[in-house]
Amino acid sequence: MDENLFFKKKGPFFLSQILEKKNSSKKKIKIFDIKALDKAGQKDITFLQSSKYKDVASNTKAAACITTENLKHFLPSKCELIIVENVLFKLATVLKKFYPDADIDYPDNTLKIVKKYKKNNVKIGNNVLIGKNVKLGKNTTIGSNVIIERNVKIGDNCVISSNNVIKNTILGNNVVIQESCKIGMKGFGFIPLKGKNFKIPHIGKVVIEDEVEIASGCTIDRGSIDDTIIGFNTYLDNQVHVAHNVKIGKNCMIAGQVGFAGSTTIGNNVSIGGQAGVSGHLKIGNNVKIGGGSGVIKDIPDNQIVMGYPAVPFKDFIKNWKK
Repeated sequence: MDENLFFKKKGPFFLSQILEKKNSSKKKIKIFDIKALDKAGQKDITFLQSSKYKDVASNTKAAACITTENLKHFLPSKCELIIVENVLFKLATVLKKFYPDADIDYPDNTLKIVKKYKKNNVKIGNNVLIGKNVKLGKNTTIGSNVIIERNVKIGDNCVISSNNVIKNTILGNNVVIQESCKIGMKGFGFIPLKGKNFKIPHIGKVVIEDEVEIASGCTIDRGSIDDTIIGFNTYLDNQVHVAHNVKIGKNCMIAGQVGFAGSTTIGNNVSIGGQAGVSGHLKIGNNVKIGGGSGVIKDIPDNQIVMGYPAVPFKDFIKNWKK
């Protein structure tokens, strides 16, 4: 069973404890963790809030699932159902039970100033703070005023420029991160209630694969339950925002000030022009080109070129623009 590197987990809990019903009619099922539909095993709880994920839901191995009356038929018969009106609110309360410290980014109290790293030919700048159990690969260079929090893993031959903050993250080899990026922070997640917003704990991480370059001033949020992933040889320009659970494929080129909303998947070899915005829970195919300033609000199949708001095929955009 995979352990969470970055957040301490409580439990396990019986399903009746999660349901908060003393006389629950459910079987005595012990739940060890909460995971996404495709990652959950026979000792985990998961959730389904949209029919967009029905194919994944039908194959989940989870012991139990938080869902609604309208979606329950997408789940396997072996999966215990927790029927609610508001899936995200119930999910947030369960997350808070298992991971009570993941709804706020508390400062890392294990940080210490490191002037010299005594192995792997690592070069360290001035005023670098490194937390407990951080792993730095060989020939990696860390600039000045960098904060690397506990349990972060950085691969070989990486360059981390000055003024970066990195937490809840695993970096591959030959990764370049230019100045003033924030990587691995909690994403934008809460449930609006009367008089108060209920924070959703974010227990995922950021995974940055080999050969990625991230330019100055980017923000990459960690996953809420699943991970945020930047694929092999992908380049992000200045001031790009990648929200929680976003997955960007291989060999992508993302220009400055692009924003990705949560849980969107970007294929391989995708190019996106500056100041474009991509809405959440979308699937952008392989070899797609998105023009600068576009607003993407629906899925895009492979090999398409789109532009405008809402983004439409480029030929249609030009035709309408000429009018």
